[in-house]
Amino acid sequence: MLSFIKANIATVIVLVIVALLVFLAIRKIVKDKKSNKGGCSHNCSGCPYSNNCNK
Repeated sequence: MLSFIKANIATVIVLVIVALLVFLAIRKIVKDKKSNKGGCSHNCSGCPYSNNCNK
């Protein structure tokens, strides 16, 4: 197993970085949803989706 990691160290490092970025992005989305910052500003007058508003 150690020889595999040594042979593919660059790939392993890139994989770890990408996995960390995905984790951080998902964590931010979840935190924003919980604090009602999920993208809707509740300003329905200028919103193209005002007919489908869940406000």
